[in-house]
Amino acid sequence: MRSGARLRRWVARARLSSLRTTFTVSFAAVAAAVTVLVGFLSYDAAARLVRVDQQTVFEGVVQDLLDEVRHSALTPADFATADADGGPRDELIRPSGTVVQVLGPDASVVDRGHPPLPVGADDRRIAAERPAGQLVEHRDVDVGDGMYRVATVSLGDGRGAVQIAQEFSDTEDLLRELQQRTVLLVGAVVIAAGLFGWWLARRITSRLVRLAGAAEDVARTGRLGIQVPVAGYDEVARLGRSFDRMLGRLAQSEEDQRRLVQDAGHELRTPLTSLRTNISMLRRIDELPPAVRGELVDDLAQESRELTDLVNELVDLAAGQSDREPLRRVALADLAEDVAVAARRRTGRAISVRVSGDTVVDGRPGALQRALSNLVDNAAKFDRGGSEPIDIVVTGAGTPAAGTGAGTGTGTGASACTGVGSGAVVRVEVLDRGPGIAEEDLERVFDRFYRAPDARSLPGSGLGLSIVREVAAAHGGGPFARRREGGGSAIGFTVGGGGGGSGG
Repeated sequence: MRSGARLRRWVARARLSSLRTTFTVSFAAVAAAVTVLVGFLSYDAAARLVRVDQQTVFEGVVQDLLDEVRHSALTPADFATADADGGPRDELIRPSGTVVQVLGPDASVVDRGHPPLPVGADDRRIAAERPAGQLVEHRDVDVGDGMYRVATVSLGDGRGAVQIAQEFSDTEDLLRELQQRTVLLVGAVVIAAGLFGWWLARRITSRLVRLAGAAEDVARTGRLGIQVPVAGYDEVARLGRSFDRMLGRLAQSEEDQRRLVQDAGHELRTPLTSLRTNISMLRRIDELPPAVRGELVDDLAQESRELTDLVNELVDLAAGQSDREPLRRVALADLAEDVAVAARRRTGRAISVRVSGDTVVDGRPGALQRALSNLVDNAAKFDRGGSEPIDIVVTGAGTPAAGTGAGTGTGTGASACTGVGSGAVVRVEVLDRGPGIAEEDLERVFDRFYRAPDARSLPGSGLGLSIVREVAAAHGGGPFARRREGGGSAIGFTVGGGGGGSGG
């Protein structure tokens, strides 16, 4: 068992670790893709701009040289180093640090460039050309340790030519260094994104780990009272709070079931013991006098009826049948009339119904009728004299409640079902002239199986008023009980309003 529990915990942690790893890798992958794309586009734009700018400058120098030799009859001596100060050579060198090399009529080097430029067949041909401004197109050549872009322009009349060159290897070295730095920056960003993603994933999944640990503890120990760690207001926090509320509801349901079983066992023990005693007497029924036989049979019938009623009420209470009944528009005045007719036929008592105000609510008719019937049966049982009628008073919204005197409300409207009952409060009250309820019992008459000391000798299960409380709570109201002036009790419940009633 312990190895199985450890295995389950390991699997849960592995899944969460996998989620953390997936989140980290995904975050790093997205960051890497964005960084690589931005870095590539930035480098490409920068390299293109630098190369185009350098090419534009060189083409401008070549064009200036072409214009000058076409409009002026220049000789190799005009481009000599000695005449460079303020001469054509200086105008070529100044804009971009261009290398200038002068060729004579026979293509011999008259003024060597720094560094010296190679002289090819096309350069020798251009030097002997008669038209001025003939051009050997740009070409890239190796000069020493660098790469140069070279162009040759004829001076005309076979006087020679001028070679101009621009080094671009330095620019390429600069771009390569920029490329390397971009790659390093992308790598650093990816690593930083991975670390940040790992930290963020750990921060998020740590709460999931604690939540999973709480769930595992519940599954392993069966204890529902475990505190669930909840922090924040995001989806994980909402999940934790929902899980905590779910555990609370389950714990409350388990406690209610435990109390119901304990109370039911206690209440069933007495009638079952009495039944066993009477059944054992049946073995000697032939020896008993006729009067004792009749009493024995009557006791058995009465105890079986009480046991049947108790079991039925327990089943109704445990199954929660009222929660499955569909909602309908219910006129409590008509419902009270139906209950009064049935009670008159069953008990032979005079029962009156008084109605005021609008008594129509959204509710479950069967549950409401059961609650009202329990109140009437309770009044008939305790008001054994029967000298005065039992009154059912239904007071609608906006109408002052009937009766005066101190009372108590024990409603549990906070747990009412959503959408049950109307916004207006309707009050249902049953009045009798029985012995009344002692002050110390007013707070407990709606508890399950509670029976006042004066009522323990009377038939009943102690569940009737607790069912009234459950029905009232399910309809957004609550029960109440009070003593009447002149003797008797007023017991009832409210529907709607989302809170418990009060005697008034």
